[in-house]
Amino acid sequence: MTARMTDQSSQDLTSTSPTTGLLSAFLVTVKRDLLLAFRRRQDLLNPPLFFVIVVTLFPLGVSPDPVFLAKAAPGVVWVAALLATLLSLDHLFRHDQDDGTLEQFILLPQPLAWLVLARILAHWLVSGLPLILLSPLLGTMLHLGGNLTGVLCLTLLLGTPVLSLIGAIGAALTVGLRGGGVLLSLLVLPLYIPVLIFGTGTVMAASDALPVDGYFAILGALLALAITLSPLAAAAALRISVSNG
Repeated sequence: MTARMTDQSSQDLTSTSPTTGLLSAFLVTVKRDLLLAFRRRQDLLNPPLFFVIVVTLFPLGVSPDPVFLAKAAPGVVWVAALLATLLSLDHLFRHDQDDGTLEQFILLPQPLAWLVLARILAHWLVSGLPLILLSPLLGTMLHLGGNLTGVLCLTLLLGTPVLSLIGAIGAALTVGLRGGGVLLSLLVLPLYIPVLIFGTGTVMAASDALPVDGYFAILGALLALAITLSPLAAAAALRISVSNG
């Protein structure tokens, strides 16, 4: 099974010839990563299961009081989403590093940053999007109001891609290191704090009937900045990690 997966990965990567358009290369990369993710079902299920377990255990470990849970819900859901995303980051480039596909990936004629962005999109689709789909159910369980649950989902929709984009830089820097998961956490957690603050702050402001346009604007700006810079930084980090390996 591992050999077949490696062969399929190589075929998908080498199928992007120099004459292939950037959009085609992007879509091929996303499709390849999605197929590989669904073949590794354990890696696919771990983030949403972790997300659900953390949020579900919070009322049991702290307090089942509905008023308290409604106030704590934004922070609980956001922290759980952050940790669930962090749990999946170590596998973003690790499997390709182990089977030798990463070197072929770097040598492709398309811009490496463009292909890294495609891989980040695939990572978000299998690790971030399920968290957004689960958040309405978990928000209801934490006695969060319907309108506030919608605001929470919007903040996750803007914020979780930023987590994947920033995390890709740390994953690229630590891809060649043994036990790089701990170092990865230390690298990216400080960069996650602004997203966490504005993500939870948006819902808290909405619960107090305050304007939230500024919060959403900041989250959108963070997303735009991350989309612009993170693929470039991750591509440079990948080249450094492969050359040092």
